[in-house]
Amino acid sequence: MISEEQVRHVANLARLGLTAEEVKKMSGQLGAILESIEKIGELDLSDVPPTSNPLNLTNVFRPDEPRGELSPEEALSTAPETADNQFAVPRID
Repeated sequence: MISEEQVRHVANLARLGLTAEEVKKMSGQLGAILESIEKIGELDLSDVPPTSNPLNLTNVFRPDEPRGELSPEEALSTAPETADNQFAVPRID
């Protein structure tokens, strides 16, 4: 069971203003949560493999494979403006 003093301390750290009634209620609720966690800790999970995600996820992206590079003409073919074989952009002052 978590004490009311511990609830007040945690509430203070979280910058929560709790009434005396709320502190008493939270003490019981947090105590029940801690008891549930203790019950989980008693389970024998030695045969359960660790998982990071319970769902079977697959990579939806294509494999990252190197391809040939674009020629300067291909790269600049859709540019609105070019200058000296480079992209031309407005100057930012």
